[in-house]
Amino acid sequence: MAQAAPFSVSEFTNPSGEVVFRVTGWLDGRRIRKNFPTKVEAEAERQVLEIQRLQSDSGVRTAATRLSDAQLHEAEAAFRRISGKTRSLSFYLDFALATYREPENQKSLSEAVADYKRAKAHEQEQGQISVPQLDRIGWDLKRLDEHFPKRAVAELTLPAIVAFLERGRPSMKTYNNRRGIVSTFFKHAFHRGWIADNPIPKVPHYRIRRKRGVAVTLSAKQAGELMEHFEKVEGGRWIPYFALCLFAGIRPGVPHGEITKVRPGDVNLESGIISISSDASKVREPRRIAIQPNLAAWLRAYPLSKFPIIVGNFKKRREKFRDQFSLSHDVLRHTFISMFVAKFRSIGEAAIQAGNSESINRRHYLDLKDRNEAEVFFGIMPRLAAAADSGKGTEQQARAPKAA
Repeated sequence: MAQAAPFSVSEFTNPSGEVVFRVTGWLDGRRIRKNFPTKVEAEAERQVLEIQRLQSDSGVRTAATRLSDAQLHEAEAAFRRISGKTRSLSFYLDFALATYREPENQKSLSEAVADYKRAKAHEQEQGQISVPQLDRIGWDLKRLDEHFPKRAVAELTLPAIVAFLERGRPSMKTYNNRRGIVSTFFKHAFHRGWIADNPIPKVPHYRIRRKRGVAVTLSAKQAGELMEHFEKVEGGRWIPYFALCLFAGIRPGVPHGEITKVRPGDVNLESGIISISSDASKVREPRRIAIQPNLAAWLRAYPLSKFPIIVGNFKKRREKFRDQFSLSHDVLRHTFISMFVAKFRSIGEAAIQAGNSESINRRHYLDLKDRNEAEVFFGIMPRLAAAADSGKGTEQQARAPKAA
């Protein structure tokens, strides 16, 4: 308690009888007593000692320096940041001076993100990337911008980028997807001269062990119930959409999937071929899909000249029966591929028809269905009277897939 008490000034009589003014107190564990002939001198010394005492209690001391107040604060902050490290501040400073290069142009992260998004929007207009891809890029870069407010692109360090990618403990696939988008953004920034070096090659990338997955599909019974139901809904106006996605494997996404880009003229019942253009295809490659006999029956019963492929207010109306028929993403397409592989025992032909790869078909669709169920699936026909009449004779058509 004595050491914490402030210094004081009091009168003191020397053994000689002289009256002086004494400064007393404690500093760094030592008792201080100094005598002065005048009270003014004693008070000046008391103030000096009091400053020293306060500095000692707070860990602060006085020192002669050429540094400004701002430089002193920055130096203190730097020492706090390397506290516990094995190297000196000079070591880290030497490393930065040897390796850091100033970017050609300083650019704020917000401005850089906006510029990159404009470049990607132009690519989308040119058909180089899809609208969903553009949306995903926008979402992830918006999160990046919000995570580092009021920062320049060149200020984003490797540890900070890794911390951003790992936020929320994402799966390895999600992490890799984020890394891919951020990587292309930093390549863009590097080419613009906004960063001197691209940090992404040093950011870890997960190597995911591929394993055979199981695609979510409908059974032949569920598929039959779905088509029977929609024959009775709104005069069958939903039939073309479900028939083309379920029995031809066309990617069903709305508003940007392949099915939205199929036109009535692309479906030729005379030749038995559906033509998917490179502009419509997700993989930017044209393909020709053989129309199976039961699909031909559905399209004759519900012709595209009368029944539009996409109904109005599609997504909101689809929500009403999504759960009733387990209509998860791509389930119609998954069902077609697995049934096709089971019926024709050809993952290569299935890849040609569906516009994917043999490895994907082998990994996700092989042996999901047996031949008997596939026969039932490709035998699902219109049940209403008009549909039944239009489908006469289709049973006699060849069962093997037509050459694409």
